[in-house]
Amino acid sequence: MNRDEIIETINHILVEEFEVNESVIEPQADFRESLGLDSLDYVDLVVIIEETFGVKLVEADFKPIVTFEDFYTTLENKMNAK
Repeated sequence: MNRDEIIETINHILVEEFEVNESVIEPQADFRESLGLDSLDYVDLVVIIEETFGVKLVEADFKPIVTFEDFYTTLENKMNAK
């Protein structure tokens, strides 16, 4: 899966599963602030990402994530490492 496919899939998940307005999903937008998810939503997001992409995400993976671009890069790096 290339970067564009990763971005498209993540954005689709956010819009469809978490009812995030597509207009707030911008590469440099603040990831947490834009999503407005609660802690249970983040657990659901992690489960869906793990099932969809076949990678394991841990809490430490989210610490450096500030923007959507950071999230895409983190996931891409995890996929390339497996």
